[in-house]
Amino acid sequence: MIYLKTEEEIELLRENNILVSKTLAEVGRHIKPGVTTKQLDRIIEDFIRSNGATPAFLGYQGYPASACISVNEQVVHGIPSDNIVIKEGDIVSVDVGTFMKGFVGDSAYTFAVGEVAEEVRQLLEVTKEALYRGTAQAKAGNRVGDISAAVQDYAESFGYGVVRELEGHGLGRKMHEEPGVPNYGLRGRGPLLKEGMVICIEPMITMGNRAIVFERDGWTVRTKDRKPAAHFEFAVAIRKNGPDVLTDFSIIENSLR
Repeated sequence: MIYLKTEEEIELLRENNILVSKTLAEVGRHIKPGVTTKQLDRIIEDFIRSNGATPAFLGYQGYPASACISVNEQVVHGIPSDNIVIKEGDIVSVDVGTFMKGFVGDSAYTFAVGEVAEEVRQLLEVTKEALYRGTAQAKAGNRVGDISAAVQDYAESFGYGVVRELEGHGLGRKMHEEPGVPNYGLRGRGPLLKEGMVICIEPMITMGNRAIVFERDGWTVRTKDRKPAAHFEFAVAIRKNGPDVLTDFSIIENSLR
């Protein structure tokens, strides 16, 4: 069932998602060569708790950390580890969730570590632009497929793979609500977007083909060809006059300057 949110509920979701943006900004300052992903996870948990929230991912369906931190060919759901050390030229996707005042925040950002290869930088730029193009379709009267097609068409125009096994989702009192929001599909298809819906749009785009592998740890997803992948995510409230983006990437990007 799809739950429509009141204005008060949307503002609570916005509060959570702004905190997620601030958390990503905080951890972004620490993503440097020599740092482990486990150290980054501790920074994330401390920051979330110090701001009056709890990490929404920690313990979710048994997940053992406060964030998903995925490096290079890892697409999503990378488990932070003392054995994964960040290196110059890496790309690091950080997916963070908060739970505060009965609602959830959820967003992801992929960081470049120092100087990355030009083809990798293009992957990040295209994935982010695919997110923006999908988000532009998130308005009342459109359908989920309008978002999906916008993401797919743009990413595939660069020859990139669009992951099919994972998708965006509704967001509210629970982290995963209906409807699902795939990153591929046909315009005019799928659930109708109505004012008051809140969804997460999250392109997962691969430099090579779209085939993925689920690792034995039960969580980590990587590209089958081991080429890099990028992941960006917005929480968006559906409005009649267009998308109301609850996430604020400017907080992250200003902190990196």
